[in-house]
Amino acid sequence: MTEIYDSEDLATFSTGLGPDETLTKAHLADLLTQEFGYSKRQSRNIVDLFFDQLRACLERGESIKLSGFGSFQLRDKPERPGRNPKTGKEIAITARRVVTFHTSPKLRDMVEANSELIESKLAK
Repeated sequence: MTEIYDSEDLATFSTGLGPDETLTKAHLADLLTQEFGYSKRQSRNIVDLFFDQLRACLERGESIKLSGFGSFQLRDKPERPGRNPKTGKEIAITARRVVTFHTSPKLRDMVEANSELIESKLAK
């Protein structure tokens, strides 16, 4: 039987990563395989599908809200003056659309509550 985790369980769920390691799509797929028994191919497909859906929503100009985690929003930035740091020459930075991420209050509180623990682990 597949075990479902709530947010409190996930807060203590270990990915097995060290403090200087990055959680990758491949690692997420491995976690799905280990925790839920999916095949490696199924796990990769699930992770790829998730990120493909996020990407498609953003390409269509939609915002994404992941309850308890945060939201991704598109923001249009106007053209503005800039400077080449090497030469000092002024250049125009073109208008563009960027993706911004804002953490949910729940995630922010969890990170702040664990910051002392994380800092003590990193100091060792």
